[in-house]
Order: sequence, then C-alpha cells, then structure tokens
Amino acid sequence: MNSLYIECKMGVAGDMLMAALLELTDKDTFLTKMNSLGLPGVTLSLENVKKNGITGTHVKVLVDGREESENMHDCEDGNASRTLADVKSIINNLDISDIVKSDAISVYNALAEAESEVHGTTVSNIHFHEVGTIDAITDIVGVCILMEMLSVDKVIISSINVGSGEVKTSHGILPVPAPATALLLRGIPMYTDEGINGELCTPTGAALIRHFTDEVGDMPVMATQKIGYGFGSKEFDRPNCVRVFLGEECPSDAVEAGSDSSKYSCDNLNDTVVELRCNIDDMTPEDIGYAQDKLLKEGANDVFTTPIYMKKNRPGILLTVICNEETLERTVKNIFKYTTTIGIRKSTCDRYILDRKEVTRRTKYGDVRVKESSGYGIVRTKPEYEDIVRLAEENDVSPMVLREEI
Repeated sequence: MNSLYIECKMGVAGDMLMAALLELTDKDTFLTKMNSLGLPGVTLSLENVKKNGITGTHVKVLVDGREESENMHDCEDGNASRTLADVKSIINNLDISDIVKSDAISVYNALAEAESEVHGTTVSNIHFHEVGTIDAITDIVGVCILMEMLSVDKVIISSINVGSGEVKTSHGILPVPAPATALLLRGIPMYTDEGINGELCTPTGAALIRHFTDEVGDMPVMATQKIGYGFGSKEFDRPNCVRVFLGEECPSDAVEAGSDSSKYSCDNLNDTVVELRCNIDDMTPEDIGYAQDKLLKEGANDVFTTPIYMKKNRPGILLTVICNEETLERTVKNIFKYTTTIGIRKSTCDRYILDRKEVTRRTKYGDVRVKESSGYGIVRTKPEYEDIVRLAEENDVSPMVLREEI
C-alpha cells in the first residue's frame, strides 16, 4: 500500500506542508502549474533551506511582490475579509481539476464550520480574515494539487505539537491553539510544548490535516522511497519543519531482528484485495450491525467500522469493506443495498498473507478444529472458539483447560 506519513513534531502550517510534499514530486511541474493558475498577484518561488544540518525547502508565496507573513494572523490586507462564497468563487474559477476544487472547498467548509462554532453564528455569516487571504488560498490549493499528484492510498499523521502561549489575530490576542484550530483538531491527538512560545499549528494546517488524514498514530513499518522537509520562516531552537515520508507499508513482522532481511522484502507481495470505504452518519447501530453481517455472509473478506466526525461535527462511522476482485461488483451492490451511503471509495491493495489451513486436533474432551498459519518464519495456531465453548459446556470445564490440552 502506497502510504504518506506526516510528522508534526513542529506542528503544521499550509505553506510548510506544501513545501514538504513538494520535495516528493516534480518541483518544476508544480511551480509552473501554480504560477499559471491565475491567483491574483500570486507568484511562487522556492528557497533551499539548511537548519541544524538538515536540508529542505521553503515555499515563498509572493502576493504583489510581498511574501506572506510568518504569522498568518498578522494581516493588514483590507481585502482579506472574504465570505465562504467569495473563496469558493475564486477556487471554482481556477484552472484545476474537479478533484482539487472539491478538496479545497471541503477544507474551507471545515474552516467555516469551526469559525461559525467559535463565534456563535452561521456559516453564511462567517468572514474569513487571515485564512481568507490570497496566500492562504494558495497554500490550500497548492497542498490539494500535490495530494492529487502523489495519489497515495493512505495518509497517516503523528500527534500534533501546537506550541504554547498566545497568538495575535484580527480578533485580538488568543491562546494557543487558537479556538478554531482546537475545534479542527478535535479527535486528533495534540499536545502543547512549553519549550516553544508561539503557534505551531495554524487553522489552515489543521483543516488540511483533518481533510486528508486516514489514520493517526506512530509511523507504520514501511519501505520509505522519498522523504521531504518543508520549512517555515519562524526561528526556534530546533528545525521548524514538517517532515513527510512516502513509501510502501510492510507487515509489522516483515523484518525480524537478526534475520535475513532479504527474505522479507516489501517487494515480495503475494496477494491483492480491494478496499471499499464510505462515510455514514444516518444509520442506527442496529442497522449498521445488520449490514456488516450481510456483507460478510455474501462474500466480503472483512468488514469493520471506525468512529469519525463528519460535516457540522456530526459523529458518524467510516465503513470499510475488504473483498477480492471477483466479488467486487457484488460487494459494491450490497453496500448500496444495506447502507444509506451514496458514494463508495475504492482502493486496490497489495497484501502480505501467511499460508493458512484448518486441521482437527483430537483431545480427551473431543475433536477441535484448529487454524494453522505459517510463513515469513512464523507459525501460529488458534483453536476455533465455537468448538472450545461447545466442549467446555459438554465437559463442564473452563475454556482455559481446553486450550491448554490442545
């Protein structure tokens, strides 16, 4: 699986994320694209940066020859106050794909919903100040274009360092993280760093992370192909950068300490499955459980749900269904049949699997089916739970005794 891991130990801002992603792809193609979009007065240029021995990229967004402020809240531009409709109009008139337009507008919808909750008003009454500037729009559109260019299967992020202290905004002095940022990061692990006085995670960065992230956690076991460093303009006692890793995820047991790693190369794939996903916020738990049972009975390899937050911060679930290519069409029809979703996302995944077989073990209490898995230097056995329970009831012994016998 082609995965992107985003390390946010120094927070995340739109320009820093754009610079980091840019190191993973063709820089000239991206710059040509961005500078021909027609964003009013915008010119992008790149600067090579070296901090603490680390080399990376800083993206300079010039608007009428002036670089964006290192503190995105410090905005004197009288034209910066834009409504959501104003921003959508700008985005829809750009020469970008429908996917990029949809992603960028979804990011701004999330920003508008967070701002409306903070200020106790409706989305239609929200006026963007700092995040409505042309340079902020450039950062968001630029990240969305790069994500389309990279076309990864999954995005994983680390917990986010938000910094500490206070930040100056058009609404006055606010605590870090700023209220809208805190709302956008709801449900995502974040932490303050008293060693850094300042804002590390901006509202733009938080909205982009919320939109594109599939998982949050430690870096997975992966064969890294490219690494990118995107630097901001603020100076701290450590490199102020977002670091990204692009590569193929490997099974956690693919390489064992002291073993011959060539035996467990991530190129040694031996199975392919299809992963189907959809977001649902209008089904009861009982109906979701029924849909899971039906999908499994009708050919899906696995079905599971993940709690998520959807539009207007509504709690919902991410339904994930794994199936084989030969059962794909039937599984898609069944998802539409048994759920309320109106759209399904599809990913084809390479998979590492162990060889599996089922054997019968004879015990003094009766026969038990046992699943055996082997490969990659691993051998595992697991007795069938239903057999264990049946024999435990018949012989008046605990399941632990039966497992020990097996």
